[in-house]
Amino acid sequence: MFSLKKKQPDAIGGQVELVKNEAEALFRSGRMHCAEAVLAAVKNGVRPELSDEVVKLAAGFGGGSGAGCICGAVAGGTMALGLVLPDDRKRAIRLTKELQHWFKQTYSATCCKLITAEHKGICAVLTGNVAGKVAEMVRS
Repeated sequence: MFSLKKKQPDAIGGQVELVKNEAEALFRSGRMHCAEAVLAAVKNGVRPELSDEVVKLAAGFGGGSGAGCICGAVAGGTMALGLVLPDDRKRAIRLTKELQHWFKQTYSATCCKLITAEHKGICAVLTGNVAGKVAEMVRS
């Protein structure tokens, strides 16, 4: 599967797309909300040896953590960074900031209520995009 070691650009791009597509499909299936789908897809693509049980950590983060605030996909992506970079806390923190910045530039806010009010029905695509971005960020 996907590893943190450098690969050929086309192989990396293909793996990023697989992670992106898996997250979107998991969300669309109704079996997982945004945070769970991002965490599951990144785990499956980068750390498949880990138990699926880790995805349960994201249970409370869907729909803006129940309060509509932080986007669940961003929360799932943040958890995924910690999961796939267990021995590099500084890098996980740096990439979390980068993820938040990218997300805010792309979707104008990190608040679930604001995003869904402005972009109806965007959650499935947004979920896939966040998972793909996280996979892209950890590839190098």
